[in-house]
Amino acid sequence: MCMRLEKYRWLLAILAAALLELPFPLAGPMPAWRGVFAWFGLVPLILAALYEAKASSRAVGAKERPLRRSFLVGYLAGVLWYMGNCYWIYDTMHIHGHLSPLISLLLLIGYSLVLGLYFGLFTLSLVLVKRATGSMQWALLSAPVLWSGIELAASRITSVPWDQLGYSQVDNPLLTMLAPWTGVYGISFVLVTANALLASSALLKGGAERRNFTFAGILLMAFGLGGLLFMRAIPSTGATAMLVQPDLDVSQENAWNDAEWQRQMEEFEHLASDQCAGAKYIPGIPELEKGEIVPACQQNLPPPALIAWPESPAPFYETDPKFRSALSEIAKNVQAPMVVGNVGIDFNAQDHAYHFYNSGLVISDTGERIGRYDKIHLVPYGEYIPFQRYMTFAHKITGRVSSLTPGMERKVFRINGHYYGVFICYEAVFADEIRHFAELGSEVFVNISDDGWYGDTSAPWQHLNMVRMRAIENQRWILRDTNEGVTAVIDPNGYVRKSIARHQRGALAASFGFIQDRTFYTMYGDLFAWGCAILSLVVVGWSARKGLRIYLSEQKSSVKSSNKTGQSKS
Repeated sequence: MCMRLEKYRWLLAILAAALLELPFPLAGPMPAWRGVFAWFGLVPLILAALYEAKASSRAVGAKERPLRRSFLVGYLAGVLWYMGNCYWIYDTMHIHGHLSPLISLLLLIGYSLVLGLYFGLFTLSLVLVKRATGSMQWALLSAPVLWSGIELAASRITSVPWDQLGYSQVDNPLLTMLAPWTGVYGISFVLVTANALLASSALLKGGAERRNFTFAGILLMAFGLGGLLFMRAIPSTGATAMLVQPDLDVSQENAWNDAEWQRQMEEFEHLASDQCAGAKYIPGIPELEKGEIVPACQQNLPPPALIAWPESPAPFYETDPKFRSALSEIAKNVQAPMVVGNVGIDFNAQDHAYHFYNSGLVISDTGERIGRYDKIHLVPYGEYIPFQRYMTFAHKITGRVSSLTPGMERKVFRINGHYYGVFICYEAVFADEIRHFAELGSEVFVNISDDGWYGDTSAPWQHLNMVRMRAIENQRWILRDTNEGVTAVIDPNGYVRKSIARHQRGALAASFGFIQDRTFYTMYGDLFAWGCAILSLVVVGWSARKGLRIYLSEQKSSVKSSNKTGQSKS
């Protein structure tokens, strides 16, 4: 059995990559049942790595190089997984970045080759622990710690925490109870624990220990999957926001002449004020929930608590008097404050240059400027080009400005007695950054985004699920306003309560509430993940050191044996 699986270790790596694609959105939204694949999708990779070590401990010869092979097995799975999960990079770069098909493909491959290293590091670490301890049990038990620590490394070193394993369970209300304490990393920890215990059925020798490990894995998976049947209570609401979805074409300049400007502003005001039209909604995630609910329209409704206009290709520049005047008039006419995506512009006296920001401008219900949030975490190759001196082939995806400056401060805004935190697009994937808005006192989150750059790929749906996890971690309502969709209101348990269809102009009257309580994760962030990362460094460092001693001892014994053989022959 051992040598047979050893022969197919590369196929096991490919199988693991394929299985791990399934618990994430592939083209449209993901039905909750597909999260089941995350509970066993990693098993083939663990088998491929640790059977390698087991076989190599036999007389298979020094040329087998088990450490190198274990790394390459994981690396293969990682590269394939990233290419499948993030295939939308090709579409984004080719269609909207105007790069050639070849360069777009090379960017996707390069991205996958870099991030696939984390999978290789995971399998290498497993085998190091196995060889150092001589115990398959310790290698299996170390797997969830190693995986969670490596996920944190991906977030902090390469700044790409995209679709971490725990996001696959965003629709599992029982498992997501961990998120307010551990963030998404605690969910990943449980999933990898189940995978490692299930893998023990093939890795451990016969006896009570194998039965106990396997039974524990089956029990944990059954308990976790039972969470899909669990329902959380719907939090109370007391306010309504109008989330405008302008559905502007991201591939066009949208440089409006005076007549077009006037038409667009009139429609903006109409969408922002017509709560009856905005009352139509989809009771969940678009394309998963087919029906649209049209409630009876109530008369004499109070003004909305907030109006949001998303990040979009609209020609909105804060320094443009026409833009400021239009916003002021709309706010006063509708009698509601506003958060509007725009290009913020400042002149820096130190370098005597204008700086451009991807911003959310906040306007009071009297038309006065309250403040502005400047996006801190910019999108590489979308809003700036890393190492621009060397990346002459990389074009800007957004055509509004040549290069954006990152913001420097996270802010919350007091609007009519309540505190709002505004974050923009890609920032939503950085859990430890978003929690600071709640830590600063935000009672509700506003996420403005333009996912039109992704087209009809998996990315908008992957992005939505990560935003949902931010709601769970911080126990906050999220008002998610997008240019082309998915525009939605997300409750503190991560459920999409209302949404509107993608690729249509409209508005959503989003009911929400204000929450002041702070979760453990809000206050302490990635404490759990840091604990796993530190423990991983200790374990891997000790294992590598002991492994080196074992290797040197084996080499010394080999030399002595060779010398004795030579003397005997002579």
